[in-house]
Amino acid sequence: MSNLDGDVSQNGSLKKVDALRALAEIEEFDFSRSLDKPPRTLNMERQRSCDERSMNELFGVPSPSPRPSSRAENNFRLSDHLDGLYSPGRRSGFNSPRSQYWFETHPSVAEAWDALRRSLVFFRGQPVGTIAALDNNTEEQLNYDQVFVRDFVPSALAFLMNGEPEIVKNFILKTLRLQSWEKKIDRFHLGEGVMPASFKVLHDPVRNSETLMADFGESAIGRVAPVDSGFWWIFLLRAYTKSTGDTSLAEMPECQKGMRLILSLCLSEGFDTFPTLLCADGCCMIDRRMGVYGYPIEIQALFFMALRCALLLLKQDDEGKEFVERITKRLHALSFHMRSYYWIDLKQLNDIYRYKTEEYSHTAVNKFNVIPDSLPEWIFDFMPVHGGYFIGNVSPAKMDFRWFCLGNCIAILSSLATPEQSTAIMDLIESRWEELVGEMPLKVIYPAIESHEWRIVTGCDPKNTRWSYHNGGSWPVLLWLLTAACIKTGRPQIARRAIELAETRLAKDNWPEYYDGKLGRFIGKQARKFQTWSVAGYLVAKMLLEDPSHLGMVALEEDKQMKPPMRRSHSWTF
Repeated sequence: MSNLDGDVSQNGSLKKVDALRALAEIEEFDFSRSLDKPPRTLNMERQRSCDERSMNELFGVPSPSPRPSSRAENNFRLSDHLDGLYSPGRRSGFNSPRSQYWFETHPSVAEAWDALRRSLVFFRGQPVGTIAALDNNTEEQLNYDQVFVRDFVPSALAFLMNGEPEIVKNFILKTLRLQSWEKKIDRFHLGEGVMPASFKVLHDPVRNSETLMADFGESAIGRVAPVDSGFWWIFLLRAYTKSTGDTSLAEMPECQKGMRLILSLCLSEGFDTFPTLLCADGCCMIDRRMGVYGYPIEIQALFFMALRCALLLLKQDDEGKEFVERITKRLHALSFHMRSYYWIDLKQLNDIYRYKTEEYSHTAVNKFNVIPDSLPEWIFDFMPVHGGYFIGNVSPAKMDFRWFCLGNCIAILSSLATPEQSTAIMDLIESRWEELVGEMPLKVIYPAIESHEWRIVTGCDPKNTRWSYHNGGSWPVLLWLLTAACIKTGRPQIARRAIELAETRLAKDNWPEYYDGKLGRFIGKQARKFQTWSVAGYLVAKMLLEDPSHLGMVALEEDKQMKPPMRRSHSWTF
């Protein structure tokens, strides 16, 4: 694999996209280049939010006379046209005093770009990633001075949207090379396809040399390998390909092999009767014990996204075709399972409330033998009349009803959620704005667990106390996921409201890792300052709003073949 260390050159000249006028006034898009399809015209219409403010009003553009139409007809869904979107990598909101798309450039944008560039990590003269945090006031760095795969994703998207793909290509190749390392924890060998959680550049001043040191979980708190790293790597490879139009990177034999190794780990047959992935606590963004053991929504949504991205990237050779067939079968089973058993709205909640237990055979309605008395009290008030979401976990006799932001946003972007479910998720966010957004976007989990339950579930974790860190803390990095989901579902006004809220404090507070409290009012008690993904998440959110064509990098169209389950009888419910 020596060719992976070769010089990285920029892929060809990039064609420019026609300037978008105001987002609400877009009637036709003419993108001059597409990775998957020839250019075509996209017709997009406006949709009013729950408070009846149109996008025209939000963006300060005079509204034309309204015409009568249904809500479904009005839905502005870029997802219906994502194959035709080509993100041109225009430098967005940087090195220019004013945005080209009628957006006033906020002072935080320039500060964010400065912080992001200062976080760059170089290996043998080439940028290969960004460190987790630049908090020079913290004596104990722990592993915040490393390049994390999951943390680098928003940084990579920011650079891609700004027309700087080289660092992303370098990162993809370097982490791919680390994947080939022997991975051993104590006396146990990890799977060949496991991607590192993070890596660090080690400088040897005596020999004047640099080496990479990877962490596959052997140094992590709890010694848990990252299940999500491989999925994020495939996602990022597809984003790079979509952004640049350069298919040569994904077509490299090394990249094809890397994808197949990742897929081999998660598509292997075993004893499980579910198409979901069984995972340990601490295997994803929530990297400490928080009661996500089992089949957490974050991993299942990322798994679904990675499988769909891999379908677009795998070559149709003998090995590739075999995986395509396995992926297709798994996607159909996974989409049915998730849409059927993880989805909850007011009707489903009422059905569970009336469940019978100890049912046997294939005619059972309560398939997982969930006891109705296990329903938490908070969910009855939290569930709005219009709205719904994918719950956190489903397994025998267990349903984790907590709201997990990342999993629900990825479900929208990957089209794991149906259009109706995507709309319901956005309805929930608007209806429960105080609980999920408050004074600083965005709750990673809702609600927090406390008292005796906190002691049992977290093992008395002093960092995950109630309304702090992963236990109901507010994470600014989630802004980019929310924004992308809002644009895909035709609700950009929600994203803009959240971004404007973050701009009142985020830069002034020096870009904290997270915020504490029910409303996100306080800087996290152990939050690092100048957290890189807080910086990058804000920039990506801003650039997505400025130029919605960037959505094609991070979102996928609905697969018409994966239709939602037909509920012929009550036996199709939970």
